[in-house]
Amino acid sequence: MSEAGTILVGRSTGPNPKPEVLTLRLANRHGLVAGATGTGKTVTLQVLAEGFSNAGVPVFAADIKGDLSGLAAAGEAKPHFVKRAEELGIPYEPDRFPTVFWDLFGEQGHPIRCTITEMGPLLLARLLELNDTQEGVLNIAFRVADENQWPLIDLKDLRALLTFLSENAKELSATYGNVASASIGAIQRALLVLENQGAAQFLGEPALNLSDFMRTDRDGRGFVNILAADKLMQRPRLYASFLLWMLSELFEQLPEVGDLDKPKLVFFFDEAHLLFNDAPKALLDAVEQVVRLIRSKGVGVYFVTQNPLDVPETVLGQLGNRVQHALRAFTPRDQRAVRAAAETFRQNPGFDVGKAITELAVGEALVSFLEAKGTPSIVERALIAPPQGRVGPLTPQERAALVQASPYRGKYDEAVDNESAYEMLAKRKDLDSAPAEAAAQTEGGLGGMLGGWLGSVLGSGEEAPKGKGKGRRPPPSLVEQVLGNAARSMARKVGTEVGNAILRNVLGGLTKK
Repeated sequence: MSEAGTILVGRSTGPNPKPEVLTLRLANRHGLVAGATGTGKTVTLQVLAEGFSNAGVPVFAADIKGDLSGLAAAGEAKPHFVKRAEELGIPYEPDRFPTVFWDLFGEQGHPIRCTITEMGPLLLARLLELNDTQEGVLNIAFRVADENQWPLIDLKDLRALLTFLSENAKELSATYGNVASASIGAIQRALLVLENQGAAQFLGEPALNLSDFMRTDRDGRGFVNILAADKLMQRPRLYASFLLWMLSELFEQLPEVGDLDKPKLVFFFDEAHLLFNDAPKALLDAVEQVVRLIRSKGVGVYFVTQNPLDVPETVLGQLGNRVQHALRAFTPRDQRAVRAAAETFRQNPGFDVGKAITELAVGEALVSFLEAKGTPSIVERALIAPPQGRVGPLTPQERAALVQASPYRGKYDEAVDNESAYEMLAKRKDLDSAPAEAAAQTEGGLGGMLGGWLGSVLGSGEEAPKGKGKGRRPPPSLVEQVLGNAARSMARKVGTEVGNAILRNVLGGLTKK
């Protein structure tokens, strides 16, 4: 068994074998789990998640293949697990862990939503794959919404705001810079694509309260929050944007706590390369800043990826706890990855680290965890401990039963549509159009009535009414033409104060006769 304040990850296999443990006090210094497909990364992730949960630390992890859902069910005493436990000098004890399932699409867990405002222009621009010019227009849209206090909740709010920008582009360009109609059109088309991919379910309310990720059960064990990501992985930008939004929100909301005895939350970012692929420099700078500073909020971030080269050096240098599974060196890029992985460890004179990376068996890894003073330990070749939960996915029936029994049942399941930018802009448009409509109705009603009435009195050369004679009236005299023109001019002015005054005088004079 591991010592208090640590998580047993495995046991080294060198001349002096010893338990390889992750110190909880240093777990917020982040980490990396890397290795080729099929080498045991998911099992290592499960062992770490189980260890954190047992220590009372809540966990959030994306479940790419569905295998992590097995944490919610007790494992089986399979022969190779029992044998591995004996090699580590520990008993094999199957166990199940408190688990909550989440799903951006609301199909395999509770829905997760955030608002457009919370997503922010930087992440939204990447999600929409906008160029620099289009991103600039999107920033103007957010600025206008903020200054006018128009909440941006969902996609229809953003569409309404873009329409407002398009209709007032000339005035807004004078204040904020060029608001090009072509850029607005490009953003609107990108929003349509995003909606067709199902992102509208993610953008809205009720927005996720991140404190719901940081709970323990009645036994003091941390909940393991599992995000169903099999369908989400088909939309890699949405996946990466969502997880980075989560990190950013944690950074913004949590208070500074410094180094605790154990983290408040541990965040596993699987398929980490999706976060960094084709990311603009501004986004990479934001990721680096969040990773560097979020540890002081009591949050540990662990990247899980196939190749260490997927993580930029500025981020890689901040990952103090490392588990490296086997890599294959078939191509020049693979060989560079092996060298890079070997060079990031504190070298062990007992073996060639680069060679060992290519020879590791399934369930075996090179490990290096931070020691008491915060320095990396010498890298060791180790056997990874067997997980206590089930290795493999739950059945759909088992998952559905756990969702029904969840402490968050009913809290996020139904979307709500509160008043926001869409409704506010619609009201503004109605108020703007009301005076013009009232003036048009006044001119068309009272003005038309007066013109027709005076025309019948003064005559205008139209055909005589039936039964009153044949042919046309004689041409109007000069006086009749002048009076007729004056009447028509006066009718056009109805709705203004001058026109109303003249009309009252005329009607008053006629009624006195």
